[in-house]
Amino acid sequence: MEMMKRRPLVVANWKMNKLPSESSAYIKHIEKELIRYPDVISVLAGQDVLLPAMLKAAKETSVAIGAENMYWQEKGAFTGETSPAALEDLGVTYVIIGHSERRNYFRETNEMVNLKAIAAIAHRLIPIIAIDEPIVQGDDNDRSHWVVNQVIESLEGISAQQAQHVILAYEPTAAIGSGQPITPELAEFSLRRIRLTLADMYDWPTANAIRIMYGGSVKPNNALELMRQPDIDGVLVGDAALNPDTFLELCRLANEALLEKISQLDEI
Repeated sequence: MEMMKRRPLVVANWKMNKLPSESSAYIKHIEKELIRYPDVISVLAGQDVLLPAMLKAAKETSVAIGAENMYWQEKGAFTGETSPAALEDLGVTYVIIGHSERRNYFRETNEMVNLKAIAAIAHRLIPIIAIDEPIVQGDDNDRSHWVVNQVIESLEGISAQQAQHVILAYEPTAAIGSGQPITPELAEFSLRRIRLTLADMYDWPTANAIRIMYGGSVKPNNALELMRQPDIDGVLVGDAALNPDTFLELCRLANEALLEKISQLDEI
């Protein structure tokens, strides 16, 4: 029953793609069709330079807009960074924090991710905290500790009440951009492990309230099986979401998976 309280999300991470005019056209293309899936939260995350155009196009639609990154300070001599205060003032709703590309290319640490998450919450932004699982030497326990430590360190200082408004996105590095997602069963195992960690950190009501997504080579041909899993509350999508029709199909599949879960509960 708890999973039914978690509305599924489909989050498009456009990365460093699209122009302002293209982002507006994309939103106009999808806005009417999304009305068919009112229980699915559709989020488009774009470069900072796109955000004003995206917000203007998304006004009076069900499309939510997110940033791909932010800094943790409100202002100061931090050339090239974007403050949470600026995102809040613009009207942005979500912000992706700690994506594996940020961790890899820009050496972001769990401590930095934590500072950003706290700053986002303070400015009424919903953080989507990415939890990666890199290709590391060792056994399953080593990889498990890596993921668990990321969850614990990323949420340090965040209360149970605040945590219920945080979204986690599990993204195994080997699957990102490879075209080869991990199996739905393995994804569910990993997300269940994260939820167990949240229960240890807080309590079960809090753990069951937090939405956890899967990211990594998500496409229409694998998204439904992924989102059918009990602990998977949506998908974080990269390249596939650059096409608006593909994004719409992913939203349709998220809605289908939700209806199946509701039907299964009705049969119990």
